[in-house]
Amino acid sequence: MANKLHEINHYPDASFPYAMYTITSLSCTHEGRGFNELHWHEELQFTLVTEGKIIIQVNGVNHELAAGEAIFINKGVLHETKQVIQNSEYVSFNFPDKLLAFYSDSYMEKNYVLPFTNSLFLSLIIKSDVEWQSIMLETLWVLKDMFIANKNWGWEYEVSIKTVQLWLTMIKNVSLTSMESPKNTKQQQERIQLMISYIHQNYSNNIILQEIAEAAHLSISECNRSFKRTLHMTPYDYLIKYRIKKSAELLNVTGCSITEIAGRVGFNNVNHFIQSFKKHLSKTPNEYRKDKNERM
Repeated sequence: MANKLHEINHYPDASFPYAMYTITSLSCTHEGRGFNELHWHEELQFTLVTEGKIIIQVNGVNHELAAGEAIFINKGVLHETKQVIQNSEYVSFNFPDKLLAFYSDSYMEKNYVLPFTNSLFLSLIIKSDVEWQSIMLETLWVLKDMFIANKNWGWEYEVSIKTVQLWLTMIKNVSLTSMESPKNTKQQQERIQLMISYIHQNYSNNIILQEIAEAAHLSISECNRSFKRTLHMTPYDYLIKYRIKKSAELLNVTGCSITEIAGRVGFNNVNHFIQSFKKHLSKTPNEYRKDKNERM
């Protein structure tokens, strides 16, 4: 079964797999990434808030970050940008951990990279009131400027050097024993990833709770507990939320009728769809489509 939660990043230059994504409440550059839904990827991620405030969720925990603050998210960790406050902006730097190792099976990889990336060290909030974190923030701002500026000869080396400096500053000041999450965290996360992936792949069908639970080889009761523990909602609530998200996308890009869209995202009853849509987005599907068209 393909795992749609497992995001595969596509870089502007495959020979230098490193990208900066700029996100506002209205746009995302580069296009095509699921920032407003749960996902995970094999790359490391540093996110810097450049304007306003955002709320980002990491393994079920919400973090509010203001301009000038940042977060590190380890590879394979379930995360989602929950909210980008109006007129806010953030940038995310994504790169593979092999960039920090220089070459496979190196001393650096075995001692300075894998002990951290393969651990239960999930994330780190980075703020300016801690001296070494302030240094990290300065480095992130420099990286942002480097991505915006013209890419002169040797640019890739300069970005790589700054990134290694960023990583070194962090690992010199982080104690894995104090930062690691409980040992059962990884198992909980893997279960949630399997169940949400099942929902993402089958939301348009008439799926039942037992099928969601079976995707992670769990009982129905344990399935419910896992969702409430990690995402603070039931599996059914998540299914409805995801169906509404996909229906909003269809309202934006198609001329399909409301009844047709309801059926395409898994609602058997159009009235139930309209009620659920209004509950989540505070407007009916027709009102949502009209508002979008007027802003274009």
